[in-house]
Amino acid sequence: MAKKKIAVLTSGGDAPGMNAVVRSVVRAGIARDMQVFGVYRGYNGLLNGDVKELNLRSVSDIIGNGGTMLYTARSEEYNTPEGVQKAADYCKNNGITGVVVIGGDGSFRGARDLTNAGVNCIGIPGTIDNDIACSEYTIGFDTAMNTAVEMIDKIRDTAQSHDRCSVVEVMGRRCGDIALQVGIACGATAILVPEVKYDIERDVISRIIETQKTGKQHFIVVVAEGVGGAADLASYIEKRLKIESRATILGHVQRGGRPSLRDRVIASEMGYKAVELLSEGAGNRVIAMQNGKIVDFDITEALNMPRVFDKHLFDIARTISI
Repeated sequence: MAKKKIAVLTSGGDAPGMNAVVRSVVRAGIARDMQVFGVYRGYNGLLNGDVKELNLRSVSDIIGNGGTMLYTARSEEYNTPEGVQKAADYCKNNGITGVVVIGGDGSFRGARDLTNAGVNCIGIPGTIDNDIACSEYTIGFDTAMNTAVEMIDKIRDTAQSHDRCSVVEVMGRRCGDIALQVGIACGATAILVPEVKYDIERDVISRIIETQKTGKQHFIVVVAEGVGGAADLASYIEKRLKIESRATILGHVQRGGRPSLRDRVIASEMGYKAVELLSEGAGNRVIAMQNGKIVDFDITEALNMPRVFDKHLFDIARTISI
């Protein structure tokens, strides 16, 4: 009897821990007597036949590497009915019955389309922003936060030496989770996130003034990418309060680096769960974490879930970061 064939790909923005998922998928698949194929450069790999069989040694020593060994890309061609059908035809012609897709919401929509075209897909949330509504945790989030904390701790050293205010922009276009948790961890005087409207005088200037009254002379303001305007905010603070202020945009440094223990372990759990589902003939599912447990949802259900911002944690930050 021919072995069951499955594939794994990474799509969208890279995230630390993606390699740990790939490793888990390959080894869990082989343990179930499957052939496992790596698809290179996202959905483009299915369109171009950029696919290679992986074995146990193909994924040796990658668990601690950042980025993705399979590379990643966005595909305009795949975002058409013809592109999806072409990808599905490739899978069917080569006997691939299931695909594990590691990425974010856009990647999951692609997985749903491929499932509807006859190839079972399982999505795994790999994005540093932690912005997948169905899952309380996404692979890469912990590493990105730890990287940001390390960078801001260094920035604080020089801010303290010069009695400066440092405005630091972290990643998170639609989701302020990195800014919120990093801001708390770094003792930021003010934290600005896209989920909460802010008033610059009330939420930044007044907080700095109140903190000055307690004797503090250096300040950190953490701003999510989706709020933006770090340079303008630093300029405003300097003009308004006569405090030397500098803006720093951490940017893609947050995407790189060796994944944390948490990202490696959760990635391994999610990869194993995806193979388990494919072995049972399941498709159109997303792996998620809920209440600390690994679960799965229908992709369409998952995509329609509203994302909930942790307002209680935000209120805690406002209380203790002064």
